[in-house]
Amino acid sequence: MSATSTVQLMDGTSLAKRIEDAAARAAEISPRTGTSPCLATVLVGEDPASATYVRMKQARCAKTGSRSRHIGLPATTTTAELIDTLAGLSSDPGVHGILLQHPCGPHIDERAAFEAIAPEKDVDGVTMHSFVAMSFVLPGFVSCTPGGIMRLLEAYDVDLAGKHAVVVGRSAILGNPAGMLLLVMNATVTYSPSRTAGLSAIVREADVVVAAVGRRRLIRGEGVKPGAVVVDAGHDPGNVGDVDFDTASTRTRLITPVPGGVGPMTIAILPAQTVDAAANLLGIQRH
Repeated sequence: MSATSTVQLMDGTSLAKRIEDAAARAAEISPRTGTSPCLATVLVGEDPASATYVRMKQARCAKTGSRSRHIGLPATTTTAELIDTLAGLSSDPGVHGILLQHPCGPHIDERAAFEAIAPEKDVDGVTMHSFVAMSFVLPGFVSCTPGGIMRLLEAYDVDLAGKHAVVVGRSAILGNPAGMLLLVMNATVTYSPSRTAGLSAIVREADVVVAAVGRRRLIRGEGVKPGAVVVDAGHDPGNVGDVDFDTASTRTRLITPVPGGVGPMTIAILPAQTVDAAANLLGIQRH
């Protein structure tokens, strides 16, 4: 099957605007409780890209009627100090969701830091508790980027049952949870780190490819099965993803652009889950 004339872009920018109305739900919370959902963002150091991501997420929350509280920590912050900050936010009743912007720096034990976030406030889906909840379809919060990917696939009517999905990458907050969410939808999932021997041959057999490894243009068109669905979760300087868009788009049925594909969905999931967290913590039943 040739996808040259039938390729369709998965438009995350448009879909993100239509994602379930977090603003309306936030508006229900304030008059009933006297407060509004609050997201605490934590940033270690002054990396410009990380600071930009935090501002984008805060702005998106503001559009839903949620508040944000930012905690900027110096680059010299230790793991113990970061854990103390996150533990304090976890016990603060005025905070409903916590986002630790990563990477935090090579001297920080990020896993230890993530685990200091209370599961009920883990709106970025980074704790082990959240990963287990995703895997077993239990109440909890999904990792934002994998959650956004699944919303995209659903919106474009991608039937995953029985399909071979290849996830290129195995990070704890992107590749691993993305694969588990695909498995939950009855896809046959292959995890392929970038060092996988014969990676191109494995990707070429995939009905669905999720590229999440952070390697510029690692996947090229000739390595994609004709008619496949390709989700590019990579984003490098210059708006370049893990997939060589120009060559891959001539063969795919559906493909995400970079930017405008996965990124907007990631940012949209966060405020929606922050509102959910606030409703849960404040005892507001969803109608």
